[in-house]
Amino acid sequence: MNQNGQIGGQAVIEGVMMRSKNRLSIAVRRSEEDISIKCQQILSLGDRYSFFKLPILRGMVAFFESLILGVKTLTYSANEVLDEEEEEELTDMQIFFTVMLSLAFGVSLFFLLPTFIMGLIRGPLEIPLFINLGEGLIRICIFLAYVLVISRMKDIQRVFQYHGAEHKVIHCHESGKPLTVENAQKYSTLHPRCGTSFLLIVMLTSIILFSFFGWPNLLMRFAIRLAILPLVAGLSYEVIKLAGKKNNYITKILSIPGLFLQKFTTREPDNDQIEVAITALSSLTSEDEKREVKSC
Repeated sequence: MNQNGQIGGQAVIEGVMMRSKNRLSIAVRRSEEDISIKCQQILSLGDRYSFFKLPILRGMVAFFESLILGVKTLTYSANEVLDEEEEEELTDMQIFFTVMLSLAFGVSLFFLLPTFIMGLIRGPLEIPLFINLGEGLIRICIFLAYVLVISRMKDIQRVFQYHGAEHKVIHCHESGKPLTVENAQKYSTLHPRCGTSFLLIVMLTSIILFSFFGWPNLLMRFAIRLAILPLVAGLSYEVIKLAGKKNNYITKILSIPGLFLQKFTTREPDNDQIEVAITALSSLTSEDEKREVKSC
């Protein structure tokens, strides 16, 4: 089964989650000799209703589904690392409030705060494009500062190492090489389809879209930004999807900002972390191959 280009992933606490179109696998290191593995099937809203596979709309759906999966996988990895005998499953209501809280924090810090600051410092500047460009630069600076601050935390540095391990192993898989620690360590910690790239593309796309709405009063700016954020996410998803599929000069240029940002969100992993990422991907591909055989 050829899955090249279809594998994604996420670093979790002391582990890595890998996912294909319909399945995911989480590998978490509990001790030097023990790696916990969990595989499960996932069913996207787009697989249930073809309407949600339409361009741009599929990006909105993918964004919210990724948030939900992220909360679930982080909770699982935390439970495994803490070695809790009875793993607590989050209720749908708990997941909902966690996702909403995360969204509220992200939107407030990276979208509402920049437009508020720009409103205070813009002075006599009246050209909407330039004002929104200034707001976008403030947004990117806040985001970079946030990443730099959290990257100082020891636990986050470990997560960034697993992030690098995830990318190396996916590169190795996509190249067709055997999944070994030695082979994977040869590859880059940067990957064009990374979710970090998505966040930066969201910020760049927002500069263009927000410029079409001028510079109304503060409350109206808040309302406009909240209203079109799903559209921004959808368009950004299409850019990332294009960058992952095509290999030409245009897509390489589009990938540059995200690849640059990944230098802050990835670290070189050690061999043990590579082993965890390989375990996650190997479990995923073996499960998918079993399902393919059964369906024949």
